[in-house]
Amino acid sequence: MKKYNVNVNGNTYIVEIEEITADTTAPAVTAAPVKVMPAVQAAQATPAAPAVAQSPAPAAKAAATASGSDGSFKFKSPMPGTIVKTCVTVGQSVKSGDVLVVLESMKMENDLTSPQDGVVASINCSKGATVQAGDLLVSLN
Repeated sequence: MKKYNVNVNGNTYIVEIEEITADTTAPAVTAAPVKVMPAVQAAQATPAAPAVAQSPAPAAKAAATASGSDGSFKFKSPMPGTIVKTCVTVGQSVKSGDVLVVLESMKMENDLTSPQDGVVASINCSKGATVQAGDLLVSLN
């Protein structure tokens, strides 16, 4: 058995693959189950393998980018979808973790939360609006 690290969409997996040699007694086509597990679980199962410290990024987190010297943050849609509800109003104070907007994508409602404390400067979306990934949703000061 040989072990390989495989990266798929940013996740690292340890895969064990059995090397098959040419053998005339073996059938021409064989299928064997392959054991695949995330690298973190594999590290716990086999202490010799290095552990991969990885924090999963939730899909529902809004992308926040700083702009200007006034400290304002612009929250952009992390995925295409439809605005179900705006949970804040202009001028409202918000704390880190407060829900700003609820976005429906692939028949799932995603709470987009504020990564920092601030005051809502503008809301650039409304209930029922269709947004694309990267569209500006809310600005904070």
